[in-house]
Amino acid sequence: MSSIFSKIVNGQIPCHKIAEDERFFAFLDINPVQQGHVLVIPKTEIDYLFDLDDDTLAGINLFAKRIAVALKKAILCRRVAVLVLGMEVPHAHIHLIPINKESDLDIKKKITTTPEELASVAEKIRTEL
Repeated sequence: MSSIFSKIVNGQIPCHKIAEDERFFAFLDINPVQQGHVLVIPKTEIDYLFDLDDDTLAGINLFAKRIAVALKKAILCRRVAVLVLGMEVPHAHIHLIPINKESDLDIKKKITTTPEELASVAEKIRTEL
């Protein structure tokens, strides 16, 4: 059975896409920790980030870097935190979260956002790519 992320990549579930190439896909988290919280995934369904082959692991990090640079410009934050948990969805993924202080990275606290706000944030980030 496909993960929810594979369904997003395949267009079966809508998302606020930031970018994609032949191997990777980036989209906004619908339950963000901070405004601009992005998930970066390989299109290949692998459960755990460190189970990726070396080329794919290097590639996802370079793809994530490109997104993080655009995210930092679009959201105007001090840093873009990189978080790898992967416990809820069995599909390797990297969280990119804009922060101004370490306490902004409290993953137990989610912010409330609307679909319109997500669309606006996604467009701001895409503009910076």
